[in-house]
Amino acid sequence: MKISTQSPPWAVAIVVCVGVFAISTGSIFVRLAIDAAGMRGVGFSLVISASRLSIAALLLASTWRNIAWRSLQPGAVLHGVGAGICLAFHFATWITSLSYTSIAASTTIVTTSPIWVAILAWFWLREKPSKLTLFGIAIALSGGLIIGLGEGASADISSHPILGNSLALIGAWAVAFYLMLGREAQQRGLKIGGYAAIAYTVAALVLLPLPFLFGVGYTGYPNIVYVYLILMAILPQLIGHTSFNWAVNRTSPTLVTLAILLEPVGASIFAYFLFGEIPAIPVLLGAIVMIVGVAIATVGKNNTGDL
Repeated sequence: MKISTQSPPWAVAIVVCVGVFAISTGSIFVRLAIDAAGMRGVGFSLVISASRLSIAALLLASTWRNIAWRSLQPGAVLHGVGAGICLAFHFATWITSLSYTSIAASTTIVTTSPIWVAILAWFWLREKPSKLTLFGIAIALSGGLIIGLGEGASADISSHPILGNSLALIGAWAVAFYLMLGREAQQRGLKIGGYAAIAYTVAALVLLPLPFLFGVGYTGYPNIVYVYLILMAILPQLIGHTSFNWAVNRTSPTLVTLAILLEPVGASIFAYFLFGEIPAIPVLLGAIVMIVGVAIATVGKNNTGDL
């Protein structure tokens, strides 16, 4: 394990733990906002997505002046813009999924992005996955099948599980493209702050007008809804994502990726205490199988001897 001498292991561990806690609150704030507004469906989910990213983009506005535009390689900004479009699609689909399926199922499925990144890298970068990665992907997909079959037993907390789980899966695919495009943008000269500012701003601009297409606006909700939107932008978006971006340069990327897989665990614990949400046994079993599969695939892809 390679750790910067300026960042002791205990400091990295604390930052990663903070990051896990922060991203685990994302689905919780979404559900709280939905319940407080008394609205479900695509329109209000787009309001949540656009508001979360708009606030995050505004908080990063000062980083625009630090972008070294002249030193960027061709395509850097274009890839950043593409990443922002994919990020918008991710939040639009994943946040909508929380109106139709359980928090446990949604967060587990959406955190399968590492296996889709591995598959994308296979075709995009010609990085052939190892046998261990393929084995992990097979396990993860079997876990997804178990979740899909088991959600029917959770009708009390899942109004339309097939739709919700499908949207969460599409959200995971969108994240995979977001990560691949973001990787290219940073390799072409964009620093993490400038890249995040571009991606978040583009995503916000893409999402902002969409709620109006569904007859939904941004005003008239209880004040607590706007509190949840602000907390979403600060905790899971800025603190959560930034924590992992900071840690990945100071310890093994594999360990950071595996830590992110704790999000469904943290989110499910919060959901139990706040909403009394107890997924069906098959859903819990499928979630465990899927997380194990993604972990194996991640280790297979990133194990380069630095662990």
